[in-house]
Amino acid sequence: MLHRLVTATALALAFSAYGPSLQAQAASATTPAPHRFVQVTLPAGAAPTSGRLLVFATEAKAAQAAAKDGQVTSIDTSPFSPKSVSIAAQEVTHLEGGASVQVDLDQIAFPAPFSTLADGDYLVQAVLDVDHSYNYTGRNGGDLVSAVTPVTLGKGKPLPSLSLTQTLPTKSDPWALSPRVPEAVRAALPQAKAHSFDASMTSPALSAFWGRDIQLRARVLVPPGYDAKAATRYPTVYVTHGFTGDYDSFAGSIVTTWDAMARQQMPAMIWVFLDQATPTGTHEFADSVNNGPWGTALTEELIPALEKQYRMDGKPSGRFLTGHSSGGWATLWLQTRYPKLFGGTWSTSPDPSDFHDFTGVDLYAPNANMYRRPDGSAVPLVRDAGNVIATAETFIKLERVLGPYGGQMASFEWVFSPRGVDGAPMPMFDRDTGQVDPKVVAYWKAHYDIAARVAAQWPQLRPDLDGKIHVIVGTADTFYLDGAAHKFQAVLDGLHARSDFRFLDGRTHFDLYKQGEDNNALLKQIAREMYAVARPGK
Repeated sequence: MLHRLVTATALALAFSAYGPSLQAQAASATTPAPHRFVQVTLPAGAAPTSGRLLVFATEAKAAQAAAKDGQVTSIDTSPFSPKSVSIAAQEVTHLEGGASVQVDLDQIAFPAPFSTLADGDYLVQAVLDVDHSYNYTGRNGGDLVSAVTPVTLGKGKPLPSLSLTQTLPTKSDPWALSPRVPEAVRAALPQAKAHSFDASMTSPALSAFWGRDIQLRARVLVPPGYDAKAATRYPTVYVTHGFTGDYDSFAGSIVTTWDAMARQQMPAMIWVFLDQATPTGTHEFADSVNNGPWGTALTEELIPALEKQYRMDGKPSGRFLTGHSSGGWATLWLQTRYPKLFGGTWSTSPDPSDFHDFTGVDLYAPNANMYRRPDGSAVPLVRDAGNVIATAETFIKLERVLGPYGGQMASFEWVFSPRGVDGAPMPMFDRDTGQVDPKVVAYWKAHYDIAARVAAQWPQLRPDLDGKIHVIVGTADTFYLDGAAHKFQAVLDGLHARSDFRFLDGRTHFDLYKQGEDNNALLKQIAREMYAVARPGK
């Protein structure tokens, strides 16, 4: 699931700052309010452009109170406070410099049409998402934005026009570290960079699928004392990032891992950081009729190439997997799909591994619905400190406004679904009603339900898989992912399989790795456990 780190303080601010929903009841139950529109202009002289035009609005007083020095420089949405900002969307094709477009703020809107907003003072901002990546990356280099503009909504008051005057810069330095990285670890950046190498390759399998060159991107980190000419070989760990991660977001993980090895807090191993981001979301390193043969590309192309170039063990007892969230699902998939290749996965907070609990919904139940439980209550999706922050319906309908590509739920369909007659993945459920399509779910079960697949093939899988599955998740996981982990454990227990499931009391999606003051204590423990498999007795 989503892997943007959000602190408890930030969540608390989001709750306190915005208070009640922005929507107000329509003036009349029988006569709908007229649509609201806003004019958005591309300045004269700008190159023609296209994309998804998004307009954001938030209550001015609350936003200014929450902002540093009261200066609001950006209005954006958050899945952890989804109804605090209203959003409208409209596709724009070949907008010329100096031209304008009228955006209907009621046609495609969340959480409700803008005509239902209460009268009052607001701040608005327009963003043109030029590559339709908003659902995955948020605002990105090349996107066009307007200034944050104050408006007063009331009867007969038109909105001022917005001008897309700023082009967001591309990320200039992929090695820039997050402020969360401790100063002591920052000092290791030069050495970490010196021992980290691009390992990307053009994949023949993926290129054949897409009919153009497709890169499988990765970075290799070698340990202190590594000598390419020496006889010493090392166990290797393949790491996959979570949802919203990509190739340019590895710096923090690489520096943290290097620093821990340099301080001898982790054993010396080679680490391979794998990029699983695509325009449609994360591909999970699963062969898919929609995304292409990513599992094949990794296991038959990249890994053999790396083992020829680096001093890796090159055998199952020295190949390990770890990943968090969507990366946790990917590593579970790789271990169960290619059990002869890997010596074990340590998957943390993985996305649903048993579709009897797909973020709280039993997809196999009669009349299954992503939005409503059998008793009619809303399906919760995001929680914090026991409070429901967002329901599944809220989260999914927000994604729908932001765009058709790259969202978490659409990403699942790009991996798991059969291809429809229109060439797109078949939706697993109706976005208006939440009703699940049992035919699509049957395809999901036959191909990608990890628990169902392991159960059906256990006699063949057991010799190579038994004892290799390690799953660690918090009992208060932000996205309720502990539920599916419990069900997967029950399946393995029923098969009398050896497995390792750890449910850390009270831990969420975002503090699972922390012990005391060490934010990466769990990673160090996992590394030691891997090394004990590769080097028994050492």
